[in-house]
Amino acid sequence: MAAPLKDNFKYTDEELNTLIHKYCNDFTENARQDLYDPITGREREIEDVILILLQKGRKNVMLQAPAGVGKTAMCVGLAQEIVKDNVPDLLKDARVLELDLASMAAGTATISEFQGRMIPVLKGIAERSMDPNYPKTILFIDEIHQIMPTCEGSSYKGLSEVMKPYLTSGALSMIGATTKDEYRIYVEIDPAMDRRFQKVELTIPNAKDTFLILQNLRSRYEDHHKIKVSDLCARIIVHLTNAYIRKRNQPDKAIITMDAASAAQVMHEGTGGELKLEYVYKMIERETQIHVDALGLTDKQIQDFEKMDDPKIDKEPKDDS
Repeated sequence: MAAPLKDNFKYTDEELNTLIHKYCNDFTENARQDLYDPITGREREIEDVILILLQKGRKNVMLQAPAGVGKTAMCVGLAQEIVKDNVPDLLKDARVLELDLASMAAGTATISEFQGRMIPVLKGIAERSMDPNYPKTILFIDEIHQIMPTCEGSSYKGLSEVMKPYLTSGALSMIGATTKDEYRIYVEIDPAMDRRFQKVELTIPNAKDTFLILQNLRSRYEDHHKIKVSDLCARIIVHLTNAYIRKRNQPDKAIITMDAASAAQVMHEGTGGELKLEYVYKMIERETQIHVDALGLTDKQIQDFEKMDDPKIDKEPKDDS
């Protein structure tokens, strides 16, 4: 009788778990402890990711989106679905681990020393991928273009060469995240890496979708700040951040503004009551250097926002000027 696969593992469960604890962020464990805000509006993309992860061949995902759109949040959403048991059998009890490259690189003097820390993690996970007694492990690398040999100035450049054998053999399931441009410049030029991944593009949420995201998130921020955020205020935050904060993307800029405005009101007035528009204006002004008088909405515009039906939020009130 053949020996169990476990008997042939180079690294014991205890050794691997120590490495994971040291060099990884366990999204599924954090989701189990309810440490994340709910992820909404990405149901189709999460379904696409699951479809790819279930495949036998190219079971690696490349998330492509601008900064602030929610690439990391996608992995959190996947972890939440796993914890809720809303996934096919192959992904039951799966672990979604983010490789913390900064922790792994800390204190290393050479690339070989860095790789010496990376290889045991990859090897330990890969050798368990063939054993049905172990749940699937999915590795996530944010800014994955930084591991490519051509990414000058990156502390992690060249790590892709260490990963390729595991990706080629199918022993790893990986999710990478980067922008379209960075993928084209650094990853796509390497055919061996390019063909190992299937792309999932994340679109920037429109005003309606951003408003729905704020609706789903705001209870967490209300609990933290002890301030209520009305539908009207959330709509106006979406409108103003779309109109004036051009260097960031939704939903990131709307969430940041809601959080900062709530904090500013608590700092000046204490907890209780509803979030006031004046603090929203102040946080937009702080971010954009546009004077608050130019941001203030007219009474007519505010009335239009109050009358607005949720599905029509993307049809914003016209400027009276």
